[in-house]
Amino acid sequence: MFAAMSVNARTVKGLIKDAQTGEEIIGASVLIKEDPTKGAVTGLDGSFNLDLNRQKCTLICSYVGYKTMEIHVTPDSKDLTIALKADEVLLEGVTVVATNPGRTEAGARGIERQAMNVVNVMSAKAIELSPDITVANVIQRMSGVTVERNSSGEGQYAILRGMDKRYNYTLVNGVKIPSPDNKNRFVPLDIFPSEMLDRLEVTKSLTANMEGDGIGGAVNLIMKDAPSDRQFTANLSTGYNAMYFDRDFQSFNKGAIVKQSPYEAKGMPEDTRVTMDDFKTDNLRMKWKRPLPDLTAGLSYGDRFFDDKLGVMLAGSYLNTYRGKESQIYYQPGTSHNGIEYRDYSSQQTRIGAHAKLDYHINSQHKLTWYNGYMDMQEAEVRDGQDDKEGAVRMKWNHQYIINSTLKGEHAFLENNVLRLNWSAVLSKAYSETPDNTEIYMQGTHLQNTNSAIRRWEHNSDKDKAGYVDLMYKWNLGGGSVLDFSVGGMYRDKKRDSFFNEYTFDSATGSKDPQYQGTDWNNYDELLFVARKYGNISDPLNYDATEKIGAGYGLVKYTYGRWELIGGVRVEHTNQGYTLKFPTESADPKGNQKYTDVLPSFHAKYGVHENANLRLSYARSINRPSFFEIVPYSIINEDYKEKGNPDLKHTVADNVDFRYEFFPKSSEQFMIGAFYKYLKDPIEYGLLNEGQDTYYKPMNFGNATNLGLEVDIMKYFNWFGIKANYTYTHSKITTEKRIMEGSEVKQVSQSRPLFGQAAHVANLSLLFKSTKYGWEGQLAGSYTGKRLSDISNWYEDDIWEDGYIQLDASVEKSFKNGISLFAKASNLLDTPLLRYIHKGPHTENVNSERTDGNVIERKEWHGQSFMLGIRYKL
Repeated sequence: MFAAMSVNARTVKGLIKDAQTGEEIIGASVLIKEDPTKGAVTGLDGSFNLDLNRQKCTLICSYVGYKTMEIHVTPDSKDLTIALKADEVLLEGVTVVATNPGRTEAGARGIERQAMNVVNVMSAKAIELSPDITVANVIQRMSGVTVERNSSGEGQYAILRGMDKRYNYTLVNGVKIPSPDNKNRFVPLDIFPSEMLDRLEVTKSLTANMEGDGIGGAVNLIMKDAPSDRQFTANLSTGYNAMYFDRDFQSFNKGAIVKQSPYEAKGMPEDTRVTMDDFKTDNLRMKWKRPLPDLTAGLSYGDRFFDDKLGVMLAGSYLNTYRGKESQIYYQPGTSHNGIEYRDYSSQQTRIGAHAKLDYHINSQHKLTWYNGYMDMQEAEVRDGQDDKEGAVRMKWNHQYIINSTLKGEHAFLENNVLRLNWSAVLSKAYSETPDNTEIYMQGTHLQNTNSAIRRWEHNSDKDKAGYVDLMYKWNLGGGSVLDFSVGGMYRDKKRDSFFNEYTFDSATGSKDPQYQGTDWNNYDELLFVARKYGNISDPLNYDATEKIGAGYGLVKYTYGRWELIGGVRVEHTNQGYTLKFPTESADPKGNQKYTDVLPSFHAKYGVHENANLRLSYARSINRPSFFEIVPYSIINEDYKEKGNPDLKHTVADNVDFRYEFFPKSSEQFMIGAFYKYLKDPIEYGLLNEGQDTYYKPMNFGNATNLGLEVDIMKYFNWFGIKANYTYTHSKITTEKRIMEGSEVKQVSQSRPLFGQAAHVANLSLLFKSTKYGWEGQLAGSYTGKRLSDISNWYEDDIWEDGYIQLDASVEKSFKNGISLFAKASNLLDTPLLRYIHKGPHTENVNSERTDGNVIERKEWHGQSFMLGIRYKL
């Protein structure tokens, strides 16, 4: 009997695909009809191995959303390819096929392959498995993308191909949204919970139908869409940051903050005098204790109604996290320190996200979509710092939100739908407020006698009204050649207002009777202050600004055989200006910039062989100054005095891309590409000396070039997968710098990279999946090379950020009842951030700690974060 079984025993290998798309199906079930206790489940590449003890049998192949299929196996059967057909919902007059492109890895690869331009896509499945909980942290896993972090070490802004965050823009469902940032137009990505996305797209070359102010590219957040069948998901998780295992979390009574400054509360009178009676101190009460565990939660519900014509997707999320930073500041150009300054940051971040997305299929030719989204983030941060002689504590609460409502229409006309019309109407608002931002200054163990404290009120709003229209016509020339014509335009009316009100305080007891900690007071609300009679109300940071942008474009796409050629031109007119609410003698009360840009583009795609493309792209693009940058303001901020520049010019860039892409399987890819950019008048921030002061100021330092190479690999085996990408970027800009020769200051030229750019960026993720047992996991590592952090106007005095490695991990266990348990860990190595100034003539006499001869500016640590959670899908 044993011998007989050995003769019959053999292994059958197979691959299960989607019959329509060719996408490999992960997790499909394969059972032996004659022995249902034996079977297999397809792995990450859609393959399965099945041991048989008989020569002939029938395999039953099934997967949710697909029709079950039976395959007869004979002695000659070896490598099987099985195509499952999807269940489609057929209606009278309309066909609804819920493909949800981009949710799966294969769907994401399909979008990259079919795109007209250079695009990278991350699927909802990849986002779900990643160790990250915000879009800003997720996006760093993508090719050519690094992130700029906030004060608590969390990712905040995307940097594409080494181009500073200002050189890219953010879209939600293809529509640009305003920024709540009080200075700039770029959107903080950490306000978006990652679980609310269907996919994340990064476009690196622009076509004429895209807005032209994306020299680095565009980030498009595609929010969850309605599924074909009812869907319900819920998740709940908790965690902790290792920094607080042995350190207290500092918090203050943020609930007692008075939102309006005394000037606002009094109705903005002509007499702006204040006394201490106009201020409360309850919010200055500090607590030192261990934080509560982090908490994140999410719900989503999707369904279709009225014979599947109406699709509904509702989603909400809540995140409450405790983060921090420990910083050691050794040396800062233009400032003085008494030894090392030690700063401890304690930050509580609360995010609320909600969106509703409705789509209605009027018939097979007409569809309406209405999206409404609300993203809210609050951050309460304490910064406590001291050196050998002085100290300062800052209590800051910031609240910002983004509201977006977008109504879209998609219409098809004529026979075979050769004429199409798409339109969008958009209302958006972004808001940010930082009321009673308080900083208290210490002299040793007692309150500083004069300039003892500053209390600052700030808020701003950004309101957008925008409309988009696109008209497309397809002309079939015969013989396999097709011409697609597109024309369209957009108009945006943006209004921004900014309010700034600052008050200075002295010690109420004077220099003869200092207020000593532990003797005269124990908590900050017990300090005695006297307010200076007049606050800083007439500052240029009080302004109203407008920006009106009109654009039109024309685009032609020619398809023949393996070729796709796209040519287009876009014209954008910008009218940007500001009006100061309280004009001063030293600042222009009004400012205005008007300019028109003609932005040509050309894209070519050639199918070199099956599943492989060659792409060549050219596009001209621009970057506009932010409102804040052209206002003649001056402010004391985080580390340096900041100043605006009304003479700032906008940037114009020519961009060239070349990429080879190969998709061996529907969920796999190999890409290698090169890019080149020439920038006229790039905008960078520099440390400039004006008189006795050093200012951090936006400037046009000269023209620049930026070129590089990208490699992106994604390969799956049955239970194991690899994702890897590497980007090399080289930029060059030559500017005038100062140098001391004896007692004389002279000008010399110096070439350097662009601000914020890392020459080497690499990501490697190892994925593991056992579909049979419900386990999957990811180990993700990233390397960001050294980059220019702050620019000085002195020769070889720029501040650099050293390269660092980050390691993160996640694991998930799924059960058949729809429940999953997961764990995430981030920043496992806790590699310190190191900023330094290259050794050189300007630092020869600097008495500070060094590394390899370079002067250390600061070191920072953020601690590891751990999270455990549960997810339910129905």
